[in-house]
Amino acid sequence: MLDTTATPQLLLRGSLCAVVVATDGRTTVADDDGVRHYASPADLHTAEQLDSVRLVWWSARDVRALVEVLSVQRCWDLAAVNRLIHGGARDDAGAVWAVAHAMTVPPPPRESPRTTAPDLFALDNSCAAPIRPWEQLPPGAGSATWLAEPDNREQWARAALHVSRLQAQILHERSPGLQSAYSESGAAWLCIELSAEGLPVDRPVLETLIESAAGPRPLDEADALRIRRQRDGSVWRHTPRGREVDLRNPSAVREMLRQSGIVVEDTRAWHLEPYRAGSPLVDALLTWRKAERIATTYGWHWLDRFVGPDDRLRGEWEASDGGAGRMTAGSGLHSLPTPLRPGVAAADGHVLVRADLGQIEPRVLAVVARDRALAQATRQDDLYAGVAAELGVERPTAKIAMLAAMYGQTSGTAGQALARLERAYPVAMGYLQQAALQGEQGEDVFTYGGRRVPVTANPDDQLATMRARGRFTRNAVVQGAAAELFKAWALTVRSAVRPMGGRVVLCLHDELLVHVPEAHGEAAAAAVDQALDDAARRWSGGAPVRFVSDTSVIRRWSEAKP
Repeated sequence: MLDTTATPQLLLRGSLCAVVVATDGRTTVADDDGVRHYASPADLHTAEQLDSVRLVWWSARDVRALVEVLSVQRCWDLAAVNRLIHGGARDDAGAVWAVAHAMTVPPPPRESPRTTAPDLFALDNSCAAPIRPWEQLPPGAGSATWLAEPDNREQWARAALHVSRLQAQILHERSPGLQSAYSESGAAWLCIELSAEGLPVDRPVLETLIESAAGPRPLDEADALRIRRQRDGSVWRHTPRGREVDLRNPSAVREMLRQSGIVVEDTRAWHLEPYRAGSPLVDALLTWRKAERIATTYGWHWLDRFVGPDDRLRGEWEASDGGAGRMTAGSGLHSLPTPLRPGVAAADGHVLVRADLGQIEPRVLAVVARDRALAQATRQDDLYAGVAAELGVERPTAKIAMLAAMYGQTSGTAGQALARLERAYPVAMGYLQQAALQGEQGEDVFTYGGRRVPVTANPDDQLATMRARGRFTRNAVVQGAAAELFKAWALTVRSAVRPMGGRVVLCLHDELLVHVPEAHGEAAAAAVDQALDDAARRWSGGAPVRFVSDTSVIRRWSEAKP
C-alpha cells in the first residue's frame, strides 16, 4: 500500500477520483472514501457518479478507453501538468513522480527493441516493490503487466491522487491559482476526443483534388513512376534543351536556374517568388512544388491510411509541442494544404463553425506585459491600424514592426519602426527585452500561466547562439501565453456546444472548427464568440484587453475567409 505521509493540503477544487484502466479494460477508481474495481469502463459509467468530481489519471493516453463511455467535465492529467511544471516533453511516470517529489529526473525509460528474442536488459514488469514517496518509482510500476493485478491498480490510483496534490502545491507556490493546470489537463483530454472524433471530409472531393495535383491513383509501382515523370515534365519543358533535372535535389535545381540566368543563394520559395512573373521556369517549378507536396505527403497513400470508412480524417493529437505548449497533430491535420481544404466538409445535416482569433500575439502581449497603452489599442477590431496611427506609419509597417519585436528582428523596415514602437509601448517592449535577456544568459523563462520554458546554455556558445536563445525566449513568452488562452477558449467552446450536439473537430494554431447540427449553427457561432469573452476574462484576470474572432458558419473549410 502506498504510504502518503506528508501529503500536502488539498488545493484542488472539488472531490478527486483517480482512474486507472488496464489494457484488458479492467478499471479501478480510488478516492478518499475507498477503492472500487470494475470489469470495464462501461461498468464505471453506470456505477459511479462522476459529474461532480475531478478525475485524476497519469496520462489521458492511458485512459483513452473512457472516451466511449464518459463525457469528462473536469480532470487532472499528471503528465500534462508535469510538462507545465518541468517544461519540455518529458511526461513518463518516472519523470512525473520525480519532479513532484523534487528528486533527480531519471533517464527516459528504455523501450525494448522490436524483436522476437527477449531483451535481457529491459525493465522488469513484474515489479513487486511498494511505491514510497521518498523513493523513485520502482522498475515496472505502471506497466501493462503490473497493472493486471487489482492491488497494483489500487497502488497506482492512490499514487496518482498523491502526485496531483503535490503538483497543485508546486503550482500554488509558483503562481497563485491553478487555471493553467486545469486547461492543460482538459486540453490533453480534448486531444483524445479529437483523435476519436476525427475531422469530417468529403471523400469524392478529396479524391478529385488529389488527382488534379498528383495524378490518377497509380495501378502499380511502374505506373506511379510514369505519373511522377509526367509531373516532373511540367518543369522540364522549360529547362535549357529540355534537360531532365532532379527536381528534388536543391543543388541540381540551383544549377538549373543558374543556366537559365537566375542566380539565387538557395531555392526556397521566398527567394524564387520575385522571379516568377518573368520566368516560366520558376513559375512551373513553384507550381510543381505544391503538386509534389500533395503527391508525396497528402496523396493516395495518405487518403487510404488516415481517412476511415466513415469519412473522418484521424490523427494523434498532442496537447503540448514540448516548447511553448501549442497543440499539435499528426496525419497532416496541422499542415493540410490550402488546395485540399474544399475536401473538409460537414456531414449531411451539419455545418462547420469556423473561428479564427484575430491578431492574437499583440493582444496577448498587452495582457502579459500589463501595458495599458497597448491594451487601449486592442479596443479596435484592427489593432494594427491603431498602432500605425500611434506610430505615424503605414499599417503594413506597423504590423511588421510589432511582429518583429516579438520575434527579435531588428533590421530592415522593422528595425526603423522599432524605435517608435519602444517609445509608444515601453512596458510591452521592456517585457520582451527582459525575456530575451534571460534567454541570452541561459535562464529558463516562464509563460504567463506558469509554464517553464527550458533554455539550454553552454558557456562556450558564441554570441550568435546567445542571440538565437534570446529570440527564442522573447517569442516563447508570447506564443506560450497565446497557447494557454487558446486552450482555455477551446475547452470553453467544448462545453458550450456539447448540449447542441456540437463537437470541436480541429484546433489549428489560433483556429477552431466545430461540427454541429445545422439547426444549431448560428447558436453555436454565438456560443463560440461568447466563449472567447468568458475564457479571455478568466485567463487574463479581467485585464482590459479585447480579443476578437472571425467566426462564420460554413459547409466547407475552404469557404472561410483566409
